[in-house]
Amino acid sequence: MGIVMLAAGAILTLAVDWNTEAVNLDAAGLILMAVGMLGLSVYVSIFKRRRTQPPSPAAPISVEDNQHHWG
Repeated sequence: MGIVMLAAGAILTLAVDWNTEAVNLDAAGLILMAVGMLGLSVYVSIFKRRRTQPPSPAAPISVEDNQHHWG
């Protein structure tokens, strides 16, 4: 959805030459692009956090019994 909003905002800002009295299309396009970028950054940060896995150990951990019984 963020990519769609970003693209629609870029089209409104850069490619459309319509002049309307009710809506400033350049401002609406900039707002759509800002909201699209914000949405993409939030999505990426959440997606990155979900994919993070703890690193696997290089070698298995072995527990040695260091107690010596003299007897």
